[in-house]
Amino acid sequence: MESEEAVATIGDVARAAGVSRSTVSYALSGNRPISRETRERIDQAILELGFTVNAGARALATAQTKAIGLLSQFHRDEFAPAMLQYIRSVSDAARELGYDVLFVTDIDGSAAVRRITSSNMVDGVVLLDVTHADPRLDALRAARQPGALVGLPGDTEGLDVFDLDFGESARVMVDHLYSLGHREIILVSPPKHVFERGGAYGWRFRDAAIERAGRYGIRIHPYYGESQQPEITVNIDAILDARPTATAMIVHNDATIAALPMVLQRRGVRVPDDLSVVSLYAQDFGRTFSLPYTAVESSPDKLGRMAVQQLVRRIIDPGQAGPAVVKFVAPELVDRGSTA
Repeated sequence: MESEEAVATIGDVARAAGVSRSTVSYALSGNRPISRETRERIDQAILELGFTVNAGARALATAQTKAIGLLSQFHRDEFAPAMLQYIRSVSDAARELGYDVLFVTDIDGSAAVRRITSSNMVDGVVLLDVTHADPRLDALRAARQPGALVGLPGDTEGLDVFDLDFGESARVMVDHLYSLGHREIILVSPPKHVFERGGAYGWRFRDAAIERAGRYGIRIHPYYGESQQPEITVNIDAILDARPTATAMIVHNDATIAALPMVLQRRGVRVPDDLSVVSLYAQDFGRTFSLPYTAVESSPDKLGRMAVQQLVRRIIDPGQAGPAVVKFVAPELVDRGSTA
């Protein structure tokens, strides 16, 4: 029978590095400064021994885990590259401030919030993919740890919320097209299932675009887009076939805008000579899919950073962070010459 491999302890690390147990503890917690030479000896001992810090023990010793919980869900019927932008921005911002990220994708989001907060696995929580009546919010409000949301729910009481101003984004796009003389516009929204799940950003944008177009007397034709191929291409073709007299298209759908250049090229539609196109996406997303369209910057980097910075302020000094905030990023239209 094989014997179990011994697990390295903090005492083993101290002996290997030639320092006291308390010095190793200070190096792990960051509570006191230590010399660079000592730090390097401790790091080398940790590496050689395969020592890992027990998160629960560190939480008891320091009252902090130096970890942030990041909760999101990857729905099979959604366009994953769009969500990854926000995951990366939160992770990057947390790392810059000295925090690890515990990424949680449980289907039961409320249970996940309760599990990671009641067990003191994290110092705070960031929620992505926030819906209008998000079931995770009650659990987050009940937790002792602070939370921050990227996305606007119906009830923001007691929560720090950060989001793009989707309504104003839609108005900026309609204003831009109206100023160029367009009077018939196609509007492609997120998929129908996003609306049904409570994705308020979808109807905030759509309703504002329709209202603004109505004010100008513009004929606007709203459609749900799709999120998976081959349905995306079929959907775009059907929309363009149904509205041959439309002179412009507003696309608020990441999967649709990613596929649009290929579809328009196949159909022989020239942008902006035959059809003006304006959309909403992040600069990095546009580079990934080689998108040449005038667009409002969706700002995932800025939103993730704002949420993490506010969360860390509350973690470090809960009494000084002030009341809950709701902040919107103002839309910025980047003209790439796809409208005329």
